[in-house]
Amino acid sequence: MVSHKEFETAGKQPGLQVWRIENMDLKPVPKALHGNFYTGDAYLVLFTTSAPSYNIHMWLGDECSQDESGAVAIFSSQLDDFLGGGPVQYREVQNHESNTFMGYFKSGIKYQKGGVASGFKHVVTNDMDVKRLLHVKGRRIIRATEVAMSWNSFNKGDCFIIDLGKDIYQWCGSECNRFERLKASEVAISIRDNERNGRAKVHMVEEGDELPPIVEALGAKTAIAPSTPDDDKVETSNKKKGALYMISDASGSMKVTSVAESSPFKQAMLSPEECYILDNGVDNTIFVWKGPKANTSERKAAMAAGQQFIKDKGYSNKTTIQVLPAGGETSLFKQFFSDWRDKDATTGPSKAYTIGKIAKVEQVPFDASTLHTNKVMAAQHGMVDDGKGKVQIWRVENGEKVPVDPSAYGQFYGGDCYIILYSYRQGSREQHIIYTWQGLTCTQDELGASAFLTVKLDDSMGGSPVQVRVTQGQEPPHLMSIFQGKPMIIHMGGTSRKGGQTQAGSTRLFHIRQSSSHGTRAVEVKPTASNLNTNDVFVLKMPSALYVWRGLGASDEEVGAAKYVVGFLGGSPNNVSEGKEPADFWSALGGKKDYQTSKSLQKAVRPPRLFGCSNKTGRLVVEEVPGDFTQSDLATDDVMLLDTWDQLFIWIGNDANDAEKAGAPKIAKEYLDSDPSGRKGIPITTIKQGAEPPTFTGWYQAWDSKMWEHDPLDRIRARF
Repeated sequence: MVSHKEFETAGKQPGLQVWRIENMDLKPVPKALHGNFYTGDAYLVLFTTSAPSYNIHMWLGDECSQDESGAVAIFSSQLDDFLGGGPVQYREVQNHESNTFMGYFKSGIKYQKGGVASGFKHVVTNDMDVKRLLHVKGRRIIRATEVAMSWNSFNKGDCFIIDLGKDIYQWCGSECNRFERLKASEVAISIRDNERNGRAKVHMVEEGDELPPIVEALGAKTAIAPSTPDDDKVETSNKKKGALYMISDASGSMKVTSVAESSPFKQAMLSPEECYILDNGVDNTIFVWKGPKANTSERKAAMAAGQQFIKDKGYSNKTTIQVLPAGGETSLFKQFFSDWRDKDATTGPSKAYTIGKIAKVEQVPFDASTLHTNKVMAAQHGMVDDGKGKVQIWRVENGEKVPVDPSAYGQFYGGDCYIILYSYRQGSREQHIIYTWQGLTCTQDELGASAFLTVKLDDSMGGSPVQVRVTQGQEPPHLMSIFQGKPMIIHMGGTSRKGGQTQAGSTRLFHIRQSSSHGTRAVEVKPTASNLNTNDVFVLKMPSALYVWRGLGASDEEVGAAKYVVGFLGGSPNNVSEGKEPADFWSALGGKKDYQTSKSLQKAVRPPRLFGCSNKTGRLVVEEVPGDFTQSDLATDDVMLLDTWDQLFIWIGNDANDAEKAGAPKIAKEYLDSDPSGRKGIPITTIKQGAEPPTFTGWYQAWDSKMWEHDPLDRIRARF
């Protein structure tokens, strides 16, 4: 194994390490200059988590030479080898970097002209003799590119940084918006703090109010160009398209065989003895997956195989490549598979984890008494309180809401839609949640009416309630907990209207499961043996008998909940343990079949993701916030989507415009419908800025409820 002296410190501590290729060797870049890249050079970047797990990125500037890009590829595979072949490797190209890479540089990345060959060095100096102009672009992903020092480089829609050494001027075009100014200020502050050791002054300048030193540096001001729209993003429908290929003999004359023409794929298509390419070229990304039992030379040639593939396909050389070891797959890769299961995962919606710990997040056990103080727990378990607040329920009938008899609270029929108003106290304020529960067999009219009536109820309460849309069978934990210790009972079809109950089948099967926060629901499922699950309790009602079946992994609370179902169905129950079933039990279920017997109840963990929806360019564009997001990534002039895997939040900023507000729910729905992992009906919760419940704020470290009382621009100016 080849080792380089620079590798001795590689991956020893969590965090970022950056090297530049200089004369075919690796030279470390000082920490204060991380995020600065010369466009004539190639870089090797290593990110280490506390787990530890590793990401290796090779970054190629637009003007870097063939030799340098060759050298960085060799160092990248040597470093991968040195760290045991477990890292994920990325190929990054200037202006087309992956979200993962951009996430390391929260105050943006800066492209500087020149490189090693022209004598440019990465050194932190107190040298104030600087003259450069940076063009800052982006709302979530910030790039500052060095451009020609001339008024011709400017336009009205963006921010520019005129860097004169001891004075750094942030120039704002007359058409640039608040959030972009905020991000440009972060770039200016980071130049002062990191590159000048805090020894420069930052100034904010508006177009038309240029100060004398600026005119001196740039000459007499000429007409400023109008703002330019951003490049059109790839249509979202395309982003999800992929094709899967098997590579053989990558180290010799590589052969590529098609495995599947288009996604979604099945996980079983990946054989552990082989390496594969997942081609998502329409979205400028390809993935190379290394089977754990593939031969060593093939695994080492993975990155080279990816580069060859891009050439053969005639894709742009800006295409990102991710090389993934088995077990280290990224969420982007997994979303192309409809049935992806991580090694220790079982079926069912998996849990997201809190940020900061990329490895395994401590799942916080549920304890209702600390709900108000422990926001992370509230968010992980989806609980705003212990469910003991006030509940009112209406059924949607003929376009109106009709109160449900409180004695029937907790019974839900698949042919109905219900509106549930839940009120609770948080500190001194009364808070409200409106759940809109939509049955799977209710009519289109009722679906439409339920949405309309929810908005009407929200408006009548001043627009501050949180709205949660729930599809039958995907109830969030908090909704299950509001029926005072009784399970929520969900009937497959029928309706609770007077005389409207459809005749229930003579054989019925109810599946009883407790959520991590102790709410329980009993869901009617098709009476077939394949629906059983070793982790749960089932109630089987047949004309001649009533059985309560207890799986090996079931809890006492689930058994306790069964008695409510039995009470509702009527009859005296026979208790049956898994493995000791009588013959008529199986025949009622249409014969014995395989069912879920995996004991692990801990669901796979997924990182939460944050997206901004903005039509500042004239079309509604959705882009992901890179890296560990914080509260200040919530742009108050946009609508944001937070995806925590088992639910989706729509957050509406106070200054979002009507097009964004109207478009976001549609985007949220399309986002879920096009997700290959089949999460279609998970709850969608709509929240207004300033009225965020703990189930939302707990995903952010150190949430500050007073943050928006002061203008964020004033706050950042105070740092100037």
